[in-house]
Amino acid sequence: MDGSGPVTNGSRQDVALLAKDGLPSGKFVDPDVTATGEARARVPLKGVETLWFNTGTLCNIECENCYILSSPTNDALVYLTADEVRGYLDQIEARHEAGSKRWPVTEIGFTGGEPFMNPEMNEMAEAALERGYKVLILTNAMAPMMRPRVKKGLVALRERFGDALTLRISIDHHTADLHDRERGEGSFLRMMRGMRWLAQEGFRLDAAGRTCWGEEEAEARAGYAALFADTGVEIDAHDPSRCILFPEMDDAVEVPEITGACWGILNQSPADIMCATSRMVVRRKGADAPAVLACTLLAYDDQFELGATLEEAEKPIKLNHPHCAKFCVLGGGSCSA
Repeated sequence: MDGSGPVTNGSRQDVALLAKDGLPSGKFVDPDVTATGEARARVPLKGVETLWFNTGTLCNIECENCYILSSPTNDALVYLTADEVRGYLDQIEARHEAGSKRWPVTEIGFTGGEPFMNPEMNEMAEAALERGYKVLILTNAMAPMMRPRVKKGLVALRERFGDALTLRISIDHHTADLHDRERGEGSFLRMMRGMRWLAQEGFRLDAAGRTCWGEEEAEARAGYAALFADTGVEIDAHDPSRCILFPEMDDAVEVPEITGACWGILNQSPADIMCATSRMVVRRKGADAPAVLACTLLAYDDQFELGATLEEAEKPIKLNHPHCAKFCVLGGGSCSA
């Protein structure tokens, strides 16, 4: 499971600085071996439960610490189309027909950027809902979602599919001051306006916050609970699957590499890591076709691009990135519920 082999970097060899003993001098350089010469941990694909689609990196705001650098000008990942989403839904069915057990998908997730910047967002959600999948859309609940055409389409989806559709609202903190510090002045009030509308229309809602504020988890959850109670929003802030508090991702922070031995030391199983049960589809600017990535967090690192098809994406993932260590293994983070 752990994987071992020669110290080689493939396409990344030109950036590897090798010490005299032949081992990388820095961390997260060699995909197979850590800086101390140990076999790097791998995560085999247990079975994809959530297939994510990145609808594009364009966003109506630019957050202070956005892991994917979304902004009003970043189109590194361009808009996916509803036909491309349907093509991957067809591939799920084709993998089942081929006898693969690796695609027990129950949920289709949409992330960005801001998904409602994409003019085909509602159509993409409809395509997945019509095939019986649960759909999760991550949104800042601001201006793109509040356009009359988008709101009308969302209401129509809720009327047809009910709680099979969930919108997860990004609320970086339960106070306006800290939320706006990350997302820009006035963003909290605009988010609240969107969240209130969704609640009044009867949508199933979740929330996602951050843990960078120096609060204990219990304190943060109490703050979110008070916010939801005051707003009349039915989200259980004490349920980690409904109010998700994400660990921070900072490439500059020193984190340990994860070796094959770490599973036993940490009393963890690779089957519990996000890339054991999810994949993400993106469309890179200038690319001829979409690509399948290991997870939602590593959209720009080509070592985590697995191929154009779901079949190609069934390979194990080598945990060769700080996010793998800090967010997933040590932080216990997952973009799915």
